[in-house]
Amino acid sequence: MSILNVLLMAPAADGQSSGSSWVQIAFFFLFFLILYFFMIRPQSKKAKEQKNFLNEIKVGDKIVTIGGVHAKILKIDDDTYLIEVDTNTKLRIEKSVISLDFTRAMLARKQG
Repeated sequence: MSILNVLLMAPAADGQSSGSSWVQIAFFFLFFLILYFFMIRPQSKKAKEQKNFLNEIKVGDKIVTIGGVHAKILKIDDDTYLIEVDTNTKLRIEKSVISLDFTRAMLARKQG
């Protein structure tokens, strides 16, 4: 008999639960704890990093958008950036389209 079968055993036939309800509650608590540490926490940490990255961008920084456009920041407004893609080619983009991961990868490639 495996450990999981022992832990999740049904209550005894005479109506006594023999503590299996506490084991099930502990099992579900452990399940949600694991779910938090492997899914919810990393996503919130990454969202916080992205927000900090967007707040730290300044004029002159080189960025990469989610669509793969490489550009340089020319002007920062509240929710938009004016970027220069090529000589005399300017675009206005939303803050949300700048990719933290692609920009870090581009900078790492240039440095290394």
